[in-house]
Amino acid sequence: MKIAMTGSTGRVGSRLLPRLRDQGHDVRTLTTRLADTAAVKELLDGVDAVVHAAAALRTSTDFEGVNVHGTRTLAELSAKVPQFVHISTNLVYPNGLGRPAVETDPTGPDPAFGDYPRTKALGEQAVLDTRAAAVLRLAFVYGDDDPHLEESLRWASTWPAHQRLHMVHHVDVAQAIEKVLGAGAEGIFNIADDSPVTALELHLLNGLPPGEAVQQDFDPWNGIVSTEHVQRELGFRPRYPSALSASVAGVL
Repeated sequence: MKIAMTGSTGRVGSRLLPRLRDQGHDVRTLTTRLADTAAVKELLDGVDAVVHAAAALRTSTDFEGVNVHGTRTLAELSAKVPQFVHISTNLVYPNGLGRPAVETDPTGPDPAFGDYPRTKALGEQAVLDTRAAAVLRLAFVYGDDDPHLEESLRWASTWPAHQRLHMVHHVDVAQAIEKVLGAGAEGIFNIADDSPVTALELHLLNGLPPGEAVQQDFDPWNGIVSTEHVQRELGFRPRYPSALSASVAGVL
């Protein structure tokens, strides 16, 4: 399959690109910004699918430009491309559901998380309003020496030991995309492992003693998602069902 990919130098994209190629796909990447319409049109010429992994995440001052307007432009320009896979985040879900989030829940990102989830939710809607697509809402991605695992302690260090973080390994991100492409799937899919990791386990995985909890009141379901839909529809089964299993396998 010929694939046009954005975000190939990011944390997700840089680990996804070689795996897509190992799967036998012919992948071309965008080396300029999404605002470069001519380059985007050239990228899309003659491809079978788009994998949109580009995003403004941390230090960018152009969250709207990249995550919303750039995404909408890409969706519009790819109207003749048969498949479109949009990489999003489980942070688009609201707090207070009292259960794991499912794909039919409305978006409502917690303002405390800032512009990233807010604009990712808007970007999702921009795609779905424009064309048929598969939207993958990823849990907290880790593995392959990604510094995300260490960075999780920036906030988890204040959590009670039993508060949980839902995660997904880079291997399973690639697996999910392969299943979507193979099935020609459309719609929204939560992509996560089977067993969210606790704050205590995050410390142990980072080789550190548990922190002293500061945050006592928390929603035990915040950030936890159901993967029943992707498992039933696409047969997705995480290769690493938990961060602990990934640690044992030596792929953190």
